Amino acid sequence: MLFAFQAQAQEEPIPGITRQPSEAAADALIDPNDVVVLLLDHQTGLFQTVKDIPVDDLRRNTVALARIAQQIDAPVILTASEPDGPNGPLMSEFDEVIPDATYVARQGEVSAWDNDDFVRAVEATGRRTLVMAGVWTSVCVAFPALQAHADGYKVYAVMDASGDPSEMASRTTLARFTQAGIIPVTTNVMLSGLHRTWNRDDAAEWGALYSELVPNYHAVSESYLRAQEAAN
Repeated sequence: MLFAFQAQAQEEPIPGITRQPSEAAADALIDPNDVVVLLLDHQTGLFQTVKDIPVDDLRRNTVALARIAQQIDAPVILTASEPDGPNGPLMSEFDEVIPDATYVARQGEVSAWDNDDFVRAVEATGRRTLVMAGVWTSVCVAFPALQAHADGYKVYAVMDASGDPSEMASRTTLARFTQAGIIPVTTNVMLSGLHRTWNRDDAAEWGALYSELVPNYHAVSESYLRAQEAAN
């Protein structure tokens, strides 16, 4: 059950598509009008422990996820566990990419969902779809994801914007997510699922996001533009 005082997100039509999905079909994909992005413990000290994904890829995917949130005007909430200790400060890219994100300082809680200020910040958005990523996947993402899901939220875990100390840790967490009803996705899936259509005024901005996230797609776009120029 959701908290009684939590507002329900207002359902809005998705612009640019020729058929609005049924209620059941809408629930099958992510609703861009109901998203809040939670970036959990992307800290430089913890990055040094990540072994299941190259840290450069992890950072790039996390930045892309933050840019996607900006593109759909979704709230972003940041938090860190003990940023003044060995876990280190949050990745510096956040200052440039999402300077207006809400930051919630924890009081030593391992799970962000055990911090009252953090949960209240989520509730204040009035949104029910939580997109989570963080370091470690098996702890800093898994614990609040499981708790939020139990409290009635729809939860997506962005696996490649998260990292773990081993592949075994991330594989067992993936299994735990699917068993619990948490939806594992990649950053590219989030991009496409929130984009939904090229029939929109900001199509070029979405194209730039694809090129940033998937370098090979940039090559596709570049070759197409050059071919268009040659044809003209």
